[in-house]
Amino acid sequence: MYEDEAADYWDPEVPADDEEVGRAEGDEEEADNVVASGDPSAAANAGKGNEKSHRDKKIPDDQRTTTPYMTKYERARILGTRALQISMNAPVLVDLEGETDPLQIAIKELREKKIPLIVRRYMPDGYYEDWTCEELLQ
Repeated sequence: MYEDEAADYWDPEVPADDEEVGRAEGDEEEADNVVASGDPSAAANAGKGNEKSHRDKKIPDDQRTTTPYMTKYERARILGTRALQISMNAPVLVDLEGETDPLQIAIKELREKKIPLIVRRYMPDGYYEDWTCEELLQ
């Protein structure tokens, strides 16, 4: 009885490692270090418009309009993401002075502006701005 139901849900034609469906072809190296911020509906609808490609919706660095300050929500997400990476044995980019807690190491990296993540701020019209952690003030 349950074997028939399991067969209905599992399709052998679809590979199990097909998690990269929503990414554009050139985004493999960039998508790993981008933390999304801003309007969630704009981020969700970014790929649905089809009037412009994903790369055309990026606002150039000299035309950015949002504030250069890191919000408390961006800070929390960056620290959590980086602490998770450190706990999964990612290389630590600062000198350790006895710290073993991944969150404390991530805080130290942020303080020294060594975190290799990009904050992507989505605008209501679907365009986005990319800010590196080094550019954002705390």
